[in-house]
Parts: sequence; structure tokens; C-alpha cells
Amino acid sequence: MPDSPLHRLSAEDQSVWLDSISRQMLRSGELARMMEEDAVVGVTSNPTIFQKAMAEGDAYDEQLRRVLETERDPKEIFYALAHDDIVEACDLLRRVWDEGSGKDGYVSWEVDPRFANDTQATIDEAKRLHEWVDRPNLLVKIPATKEGLPAIEESIANGRSINVTLIFGLQRYREVAEAYIRGLERFVEAGGDPSTLASVASFFVSRVDTETDKRLEKLGNTELQGKLAIANAKLAYQEYLQIFKGERWEKLAAKGATPQRCLWASTSTKNPAYPDTLYVAELIGPQTVNTMPIETIRAFQDHGVVARTLDKGVDEARKVFEDLKAVGVDYEDVTNTLEIEGVQKFADSMHQLLDGITAKRDAMVAAA
Repeated sequence: MPDSPLHRLSAEDQSVWLDSISRQMLRSGELARMMEEDAVVGVTSNPTIFQKAMAEGDAYDEQLRRVLETERDPKEIFYALAHDDIVEACDLLRRVWDEGSGKDGYVSWEVDPRFANDTQATIDEAKRLHEWVDRPNLLVKIPATKEGLPAIEESIANGRSINVTLIFGLQRYREVAEAYIRGLERFVEAGGDPSTLASVASFFVSRVDTETDKRLEKLGNTELQGKLAIANAKLAYQEYLQIFKGERWEKLAAKGATPQRCLWASTSTKNPAYPDTLYVAELIGPQTVNTMPIETIRAFQDHGVVARTLDKGVDEARKVFEDLKAVGVDYEDVTNTLEIEGVQKFADSMHQLLDGITAKRDAMVAAA
């Protein structure tokens, strides 16, 4: 095994996933290279990522022309294009999935974010995407909205692996973990084998600091800036350690169920005043995932320091919460705001993506 910072991080039992996918990356061999050289063992995608990939260049044009022979609806066109990338990535990562008995090697594909507040539409779309891709190493992403929680439980109960996305707050995380466990219990009751299921709980990290820092700026307090995101993740990990133990969990584990790992997402540093590896270096711990943009992978490979940090400074993390409350920052309002904004940002990206496909479709139809 190569001796790089990311390989050493992997040795701490934290999985490195890549927070992007594109046809160019697949066809050029770049993703395969990153699997070997950068310890990448998973891929996540969302509408923003696809929007960027499809807006740049002509990598999708040839397939788009073929799809247009039978389909004109922009969302169905997008799904046809994205489907091929997801399947190709699943097949590339299948070796990792096989060798690790299903621990890693996953590719995530998100349900239409415009369904974030529609439970049944989310359930139906998760079913559709899983059946269409038909690969055991697909994770369908469902946002952790109030309406998303029953969709998560139902999908797990139906034997579908899920990446729960857009988690910001600790209370919502507890609800997500409960939905996963209830789903597993229902699946086992119906005779299912829980060892065939996987799930991750994706905490968005840097956005927590971005929103909190903005509020602290207005309060004239810079001392507490840049602290909540890491404290939040550390306390989430403590919750994880408590949730996935005890009699209720051990019953499921005895049948082959695996814990829903915490995944750290949005780990690029948005504030240039902070170290560019901040949200990797400070959140290293076992049984977790960090999904990183390419720039963060490169930065950590260049100068990342590997040390187990996730379960260190827990008391200090709790004090950050107390200190923020004392100066007037409402944690629940921060996380609720971020959830609403996160859903809206992904929905906006979906609209932009479909507008771009509509424009290309119309241009191609006119040219033909």
C-alpha cells in the first residue's frame, strides 16, 4: 500500500470518498488513478456536481443525441445521462465493495431534491433509482428533512441502502439514526438479511461555520468563529457511539447489521483564513467517512497531518455550544436555517441543470 497522508488516514479506519463524479473523470482513468494513489473508496454526487459536469464541454453530447431520439423531457434526459455515469462508477468500485464485504465501494445518487418535502415521491424515486441501476454498491441519497425521515425508514425496510444527506443538527441526526434502526428492524422482521444493507449519515460541516461566523460577525465576536462545525461533528460522533451499542442494536448486529457511519461532507474550507485541511485533520476517527472535493484531496495529500482527533477535546466541544449560547447564537436556528438553505440550493442546481439540458436539447433539435 502506498504511504501517503490519505493512505495513513485510511489506516485510522476513516474511509476517503470523492465528492464529485463526471464522465471525463471516469473515461480518462482519473477516478481509477485516485483509487490507487489517493485511497479513494467511494464517490458521492448531487445535482450541483452533475450540473457542473454536464455544463462543461461536450462529453455528454453524443449520448444526448441518442437519448433525444426517444425522450424530450429534460429530467428524464438528465437521468438517462447520469445513470450511465453512476453505473460505470459502481462497476469500477465494485472490487472495493467485494473485497471489503460491503463496507466501502459505494456510489451515491440523489433523489430529485425538489421532493425533499414529499415523503411518498422520495420513497418512489429511491425505489426507481435502486432498481434502475441494479448494483449492490449504490447508495441513494435522501435529504434529512422531516418528510425525509419516514422515506429513509421505508427505504431501509424495503432493503435499499441509503445515504442520508443534508444533516446539520444533533437532534435531526438522532432522528436519522432512529429511522435507520427502525427500518432495519422491519427488514429483519420480514425475513431480510441486514448484512446486505448499508447507510451513512452525511453531516455537512463547513456550512455550519459559514452560517455561525456570519452571525458572530454581526455580534462583534470573532473569538468563537471557526469552532462550531468541528464541535458539532465531534458531538455527533459521541451520539453515534452511544446509539450503536446496547441490547437493541446488538440484536440487529447479531444478524449481520452494520452501524450507519457518520460521513463528513462539505469538507472544503470556505474561509481562506482557515487551514485548507481543517475539516479533515480535525475529524479523523474510526468507523467514519470523509467525502472530499478534489482540491481538498490534493491539499491533504500535500501537507495533511494524520492523527486521531475526532474523539479528542469532547468537553471543549460541549463548551463551544455553551459559549455560543451565552453570546446569543441560537444553535437550533442555525441548523434549521442551513437545512432549508441546503434543500433550496440543491433544488436550484436541479433547475439550472434542467434549464441547461433544455437549451442543449432545443439547439440539437433545431440543428437536426
